[in-house]
Amino acid sequence: MVESYVSPVYNVRRVPIEKIQANTYNPNHVPAPEMTLLIRSITEDGYTMPIVCYYIKDEDKYEIVDGFHRYLAMKTSAEIFEREGGCLPVSVIDKPLSERVASTIRHNRARGAHSIDIMVEIVAQLKEAGMGDEWIMKNIGMDENELLRLKQISGLASLFAERNFSRAWEGE
Repeated sequence: MVESYVSPVYNVRRVPIEKIQANTYNPNHVPAPEMTLLIRSITEDGYTMPIVCYYIKDEDKYEIVDGFHRYLAMKTSAEIFEREGGCLPVSVIDKPLSERVASTIRHNRARGAHSIDIMVEIVAQLKEAGMGDEWIMKNIGMDENELLRLKQISGLASLFAERNFSRAWEGE
């Protein structure tokens, strides 16, 4: 066993929904039929998975890393809100922003569809934060071709700073 590491899920907190906020970097989208199914699942089974959040101490707020649609289910269902007393189960991770973005992407890619535009923006933000292509591919689960496509869509030359290009062909 690795030192005394304890996974965040073993310390779930009951947090009032008004202390929870969405993040600005979630590219995941759940179509209406699946959202309806999620609401039904929570109505029938309760919350079986906590919302993963980062605690912002200065604001006494919890920013969602994973679980936005479970949060949205409570915001849109009076039945769920009342039954749960307006509180959500939250597990907290304490990581810097770039690691939280990567965590959100990893969680989402395992089960959802992503907005290409938001993924392009996220890649640009990670590059601006100094993350290299290898870091992005490893931590977000992209292969080189997918990362290249997102960089091409953006059209930002700065995203290609790590690439070595051959010299242009010159005619005779």
